[in-house]
Amino acid sequence: MLRKALLPSMLGAAVLTCLASAAQDTRPVPNSAKVAASPAYAEARGGSLAAVSPNPVPADSNDNQTAAPLLERRNPRYRIELGDVIGLTFPFTPEYNESVTVQPDGYISLITIGDIHVQGMTSPELTTALRKAYSTVLHEPVITVSLSNFENPYFIVGGEVGKPGKYDLHGDTTVAQAVEIAGGFTYTSKHSHVLLFRRVSDDWVSARVINVKKMLSAGNLAEDLHLEPGDMVFVPKNRLSKVQPFLPYLLPYQLFRINFTSGATTYLP
Repeated sequence: MLRKALLPSMLGAAVLTCLASAAQDTRPVPNSAKVAASPAYAEARGGSLAAVSPNPVPADSNDNQTAAPLLERRNPRYRIELGDVIGLTFPFTPEYNESVTVQPDGYISLITIGDIHVQGMTSPELTTALRKAYSTVLHEPVITVSLSNFENPYFIVGGEVGKPGKYDLHGDTTVAQAVEIAGGFTYTSKHSHVLLFRRVSDDWVSARVINVKKMLSAGNLAEDLHLEPGDMVFVPKNRLSKVQPFLPYLLPYQLFRINFTSGATTYLP
């Protein structure tokens, strides 16, 4: 009887102990949960932060998180590269006018204010940086930046084409036109699996598969993508090119030629 009376009280004490330990559980949240609750992860997944986690936990700055690729900008501005020639014009103080070349380390050497790193800047960004630098010697300087010599836009075609290499991008050019500029397809080309590589950011490159064979056979070039500066078109090999090295071992030991005029058969050594 005593055991039956004590059993309910013992069960109640055990339940209360479990609830208390659960309420005091302060174990850290796994890194995967923190990443899933981050805005970058939510945007990369195509949803909102509330849809990913109703109670998001802020991730620590020391956690290693993979940054999501940035969206490609429409009509991006040209960024200064090595070897570009930049002209600086001062309308009200022409004695400061000069023309400089971007050095291999990305700097330009100015007579008045010294060296400035300009590689990767756009023209508006360089103008702002120069105005700030020249403000130490001029009052509200007015500067005009012009690129007199810079790298021409280009595209690259590689793989199974007649003349793979680097070509200047003049005007509007599509993938099919780029292949023809590079000498066209070869008998080892895989027309249905042409790859277009385009750099989205410094760390991300997008790849697109284009079925040029289907477009040309259907006579519809609506899906023929237009190239942008820096794009690379790659034409892979077809199945025949993979089997070609083994064809000599599959043929007979002696080839023969039939002379249909005389009806004779000539064996080739």
